[in-house]
Amino acid sequence: MIRLLRYFRPYKKLLFLAVLSNLLMSLFMVVSIPVLQPFLQILFNPAGEEAIPLRSKAPATGGFQAIEQQVNTFFADLVREHGREEALLIVCAFLVFTFFGKNLFRYLSLYFLAPVRNGIVRDLRNKLVRKILDLPLSYFSEARKGDLMSRISADVQEIDWSIIGVVESVAREPIVILGSLTFMVYVSPQLLVFVLALMLFSGLIIGGIGRSLRRQSGAVQGRLGLIGSLVEETLGGLRIIKGFNAEAWQQERFGRENTGYANLLTRLNRRKDLASPMSEFLGIAAVSVILWFGARQVFSGEMSAATFITFLYAFYNIIEPAKHLSGASYSIRKGLGALERVESVLDAPVVIRDNEQSGAIAAFQDKVEFRDVSFRYQNAERDALEHINLTIPRGKIVALVGASGAGKSTVADLLPRFYDVTKGQILLDGTDIRHLRLYDLRALMGIVSQEAILFNDTVRNNIAFGSESATEAAIEAAARAANAHDFIAALPEGYDTNIGDRGSKLSGGQRQRLTIARALLKNPPILILDEATSALDSESEQLVQAALDRLLQNRTALVIAHRLSTVQHADEILVLDGGRVVEQGTHESLLAKGGMYRKLVELQAL
Repeated sequence: MIRLLRYFRPYKKLLFLAVLSNLLMSLFMVVSIPVLQPFLQILFNPAGEEAIPLRSKAPATGGFQAIEQQVNTFFADLVREHGREEALLIVCAFLVFTFFGKNLFRYLSLYFLAPVRNGIVRDLRNKLVRKILDLPLSYFSEARKGDLMSRISADVQEIDWSIIGVVESVAREPIVILGSLTFMVYVSPQLLVFVLALMLFSGLIIGGIGRSLRRQSGAVQGRLGLIGSLVEETLGGLRIIKGFNAEAWQQERFGRENTGYANLLTRLNRRKDLASPMSEFLGIAAVSVILWFGARQVFSGEMSAATFITFLYAFYNIIEPAKHLSGASYSIRKGLGALERVESVLDAPVVIRDNEQSGAIAAFQDKVEFRDVSFRYQNAERDALEHINLTIPRGKIVALVGASGAGKSTVADLLPRFYDVTKGQILLDGTDIRHLRLYDLRALMGIVSQEAILFNDTVRNNIAFGSESATEAAIEAAARAANAHDFIAALPEGYDTNIGDRGSKLSGGQRQRLTIARALLKNPPILILDEATSALDSESEQLVQAALDRLLQNRTALVIAHRLSTVQHADEILVLDGGRVVEQGTHESLLAKGGMYRKLVELQAL
């Protein structure tokens, strides 16, 4: 509960007003209980004599009995002076006033609570997205996208519903229950014994159900995240699913998980729905006992009929808040289960981040050096890289070649600190990159990957991504240098054309040229090209390669190549195999050695 309440801290003023309104609403509800007693006395006392006191005891001079005596005397005089009808009208007017106040403050409590609820939901989602952006790539190798989306949407929504339960149950229901109990213990302590027994019995039963509900809620949200992942995989892999006639297999896979989720949710709802009928049954059982016991007191003259009916009304005012309180308890337990899933992301360690020793760097002056670098992915059995030594002087192009899985992309991912090395150092101008500010380090680099990463936005915004202050002239110049201006101009709205999800409205070559234009606009001193042309046809490759040649002019570059013809002019080529550098040199010198590089060239020439 404390974990949930800490999210209310930025909304203390609004929360205070909501709680205050709930308290005032509760007070009006409690006041309506004793007001009902004079109404019934007037109705049941046609002669207008002084009302029968709430409890048949000797007259007392102080406390509740003195107040009661004065109230009864006041209404008895009111009946004698103005008649029953006028007195009844006054009492009814006061009843209307109390219920008007109750409902007015009920609305005000919800009015002040609305921005609190929505603000906490907004804050949680902002924190989740901010944390997702801060988390290292290693975290997402284990996490499912659909599960993360479920935590941002369904789990946060569950917390929203719990917020209502917290405020209403804590601020309103206890006051109503306490006020009603105070009136009931004053009227008949014997009858109250049955009420307390009911509440204790209900608390034991419903509390046990609530504890199991919290455990089941976490399982339900986890299964929902798995369903989200399957949907995301289905949408992303439709072409392959259809091409391999795997629709039935994918449907069966999804249906199995969806059925499991439905079964879990059914059990969860059954437990939740058990609270209300169980509370109602226990309430009716208690009312039956109270009717029997209270009627005996009325028959013996220990209590007036009006007082007994008022007692029953007070008991009813306990049943409803108790039901709401038990319902809120269920919601809070479900919300805490959802909060645990949300906080598991928020509390995930960010291992790649700035520290107190992180220094600034404004420019790249000399060289990049990999010094005896080894790296192992999380939960992997062996190192992906072993003892890599590599130097990239300023203005030079170094290429990495080798078979798939040799470790080329891993080397590229270590330079901008997407991962941190397991052993060794990566130095930039002689400084370990772990001692540089991440923003400054990555500001020196531009990345063009094999997969063209584009966003569901306009051409202009995709080129200017990360360079929001760029002028129209600079954006167009970058597009021209990337051989992209001509096809952009032919689009329906030119640079303002939306390119669809991941650039789906464009061809592969067009998408890649946009990413090159984005890198050209950033104009970084260090470039990382990760197989930027391997997925293109020959015509598109020529256009993209021409753009890359412009991009590489006078820049330091780490190039990962699948097609060896694209790196023949590199200043140095490293051949990787099994995470190790097995050959190193220029294109001509490596061919002359007759080793692995020559075999790769000859295989591609076939």
